[in-house]
Amino acid sequence: MNKMFLLSIIASFVSGNLQAQTLPDNDKHNQTPAANIEKITVTGVKQRLEQAGTLANTIVKTEVVSALSIENKNAVNLTEAIDSSPGVKVSNECSMCGVKRVMLNGMKGEQTTILVDGLPTQTMVSGFYAVDAIPTTGIERIEVARGAGASLVAPEAIGGVINIVSYEPTENGVSVDLSMGENGYRKAGFLGKGVSEDGMTRATLIAQYDYRDQYDADDNNVNESPMQDNRNFTARVSHDIGMSDNLALRVANVSSEVFGGPMLGADFADGTAHSIGGVLRSFADNGSENTALFDGQDVRNRFTGNAWETTEWIKTKRNEASLSWLREWNERLNSHMSVSYADHKQDSFYEGFDYSNKDTMLFYDARVNYTLTDDHLVTLGADYRTEEMRSYSNAGSINPDYIADSFDYDVSGIYLQDTWRAMDNMEVSLALRLDKVKADFTDPQKPGTELDESIISPRVDIRYHHNDQWTSRLSAGRGYRAPLSFFESDHGILDSSLGFEIDIDSLERSKSANYSLNFEGDALTATGSIAWTSVANLASLTTDSNGIPLLTQMDEDASVVASDLALGYQLLDNLTLNLTLENFNYDDTFKSSYAIAPVEQRVTFAVDWDVAGWDIYSSLVWIGSRDLNDFGYEGYNRLLADGSVDPTSKKSTDAPSYYTLDIKATYHLSDTMSLYVGASNLLDYTQVNDSDSPLFYDGDGNFDVAYIYGPLRGREAYIGLKMDF
Repeated sequence: MNKMFLLSIIASFVSGNLQAQTLPDNDKHNQTPAANIEKITVTGVKQRLEQAGTLANTIVKTEVVSALSIENKNAVNLTEAIDSSPGVKVSNECSMCGVKRVMLNGMKGEQTTILVDGLPTQTMVSGFYAVDAIPTTGIERIEVARGAGASLVAPEAIGGVINIVSYEPTENGVSVDLSMGENGYRKAGFLGKGVSEDGMTRATLIAQYDYRDQYDADDNNVNESPMQDNRNFTARVSHDIGMSDNLALRVANVSSEVFGGPMLGADFADGTAHSIGGVLRSFADNGSENTALFDGQDVRNRFTGNAWETTEWIKTKRNEASLSWLREWNERLNSHMSVSYADHKQDSFYEGFDYSNKDTMLFYDARVNYTLTDDHLVTLGADYRTEEMRSYSNAGSINPDYIADSFDYDVSGIYLQDTWRAMDNMEVSLALRLDKVKADFTDPQKPGTELDESIISPRVDIRYHHNDQWTSRLSAGRGYRAPLSFFESDHGILDSSLGFEIDIDSLERSKSANYSLNFEGDALTATGSIAWTSVANLASLTTDSNGIPLLTQMDEDASVVASDLALGYQLLDNLTLNLTLENFNYDDTFKSSYAIAPVEQRVTFAVDWDVAGWDIYSSLVWIGSRDLNDFGYEGYNRLLADGSVDPTSKKSTDAPSYYTLDIKATYHLSDTMSLYVGASNLLDYTQVNDSDSPLFYDGDGNFDVAYIYGPLRGREAYIGLKMDF
């Protein structure tokens, strides 16, 4: 709370020294009664160029998650904000470490690229444990563009791109959002806003803290969902130099701690687990394993082993910085130069194996946009990304044959795009990238450079207006990705004291095609889309004959077809209904690559109702049943006395359909203060309560924690207060 108080003082100082700028009425576009038209206020160079279409590529089909939608969901972080959006699925892939994967168009999470204001800020490693630490405070909107090559600066985004757009203030003020609820949930969000008297400088100061306790539905003293403790501080300044130049600087500090496994405060074989530090010290004091982990050797019973034997602890810290310079040379020519930096540090402990790394990334981009004719906008650019990851393990260093997973990654590219108005009702964007990619695992026992390739990635996007109501979009392109991280499986670094084996010699290469048809009526909106993606050299994590994690690649191409239909209907002026139907069809190769069974069918129904001073939002999500045999599931609940599995305790491979319900009600106490109450997973549905634990023994009698196919965290009722000054 002392940090929050300090931030309030800073924001008050900013507000006291910056006076609000009120624009003349003729500089504003008034909002029409139609719900799908936003109010736009032109405040600077960048906004003016975006409105003119010379910065934003509006042809690509893009789903937008607005700040209002984020608030309606009471979304604390990025994963909660975008989950259940069309074509988006957030997969929880470990009951201990809580690793999340953001999947687009049915692709794997590592094939999604996350940008902030159009620039990469996530390293190869931070895309796995850091997405739950990306706060929603200070976000204007989230743009989701699906398909390879959806962003000129992110060709490795085989599944697509998620772009987080920072809030740009138009007035001075402070916003504070405080909430708390079940299972230890609490959140404090702070947004300080400042605009100079002449409107040329706009600044934001953002802080967010959020926390959740461990969750153990079956009371066996092993959690199904870990503790999460996240802190974020961000400062951003955008300054217009005259009428032609804009500088934008953003810096951020993110810290996250995850603790999963033994329930803190419970009694275990090596003593009571009072604290995280105590659990970690217990391993140093007594590293011998228990032969019996559970009463009756059954994972559904009380845990009786040493606390450290199920402990997964991950502490991460990330610093981010980006600087962009936009210059308008004349009415036809503008340039954009930017640099972004991220360093990600991780300290972790996985059931007896310690692992730390430092991952540093630098990205440079320079481009020019030139209006060649009234019908052609040409973009020419070059970028360079360099990333260095170094890892270390005390447990691994004891073994002279230990191979670290450290790597160097360098990509230099040039790109050309022509946005062409072929006809009054048809626009075409043709883009081409040429990249030189080098990736080298740097351990002395891995001589040579694993990847050294040049690759051409074309993309075409077409938007065709059939009439005022119907619009078609067609996109096709190629992409690539360098598979470098053992985090591509949540168990990729467990028990890796023997090291990491690497059998990677090719880039993943993808082809994709997407078509969508959109209808915009007075009350009804509808968008149907279908997307096909095929990937060659798909990375796969297995083990070699010695049980060492092996990162290799599949011989056969893998493909998925994703289709969805999104409907919105304004039933009354104050009542809107939304329905989304989705289907994902994976081929056998793709299914075999998944560690956790993905969603195959999903239906989402949402209601937004403003009545009697209340804003009520509710969302019902249905997930279809799945045959887990298709995804290689096999597990047992119990061991016999000789250490072999009990065949009668085999876990079911029929994942039942289920649904979850979220609801939030907000009451406006005044123009500046609102009170809200709600619940996530209101009906308290979890996989454990309905059927079975995510804990299991494999066919060889080894304990594991990822027999997952349903929700692992139950109801979270909450109450909150939001204040704007």
